[in-house]
Amino acid sequence: MGSVTRLQTAREPKVAFHRSEMGKILNVYGKMVMAGQAKDYAIGMFKDHALFAIFRRHAEAPTWRIEKTPALRNAQGAYVVYGSGNQVLKRGHDIDNVLRVFETRKFEVISNPGRNG
Repeated sequence: MGSVTRLQTAREPKVAFHRSEMGKILNVYGKMVMAGQAKDYAIGMFKDHALFAIFRRHAEAPTWRIEKTPALRNAQGAYVVYGSGNQVLKRGHDIDNVLRVFETRKFEVISNPGRNG
């Protein structure tokens, strides 16, 4: 039997949400699901930022994105919430304050094409 050589690759560190941050984000997401405003989510970890994307419908672009960029923590704040048009809805140093943007928004269904009346 021959010997097996494995290539050792240096993994680049990736930014991730901490467990406490994820708990807060998932709490907001759960409320949105219960209100019928969210159907799916995606999590991304990259070299310079972490991402939690919330989808109103499956297989679409995300309606909201929550990003953590540690490099901005001393400037604008590490956390930001983007809307569907890539507009900044809230930015700051504290995840609790940034997530409050979801409390102030009225997530009402304006039209439902599946219902008559």
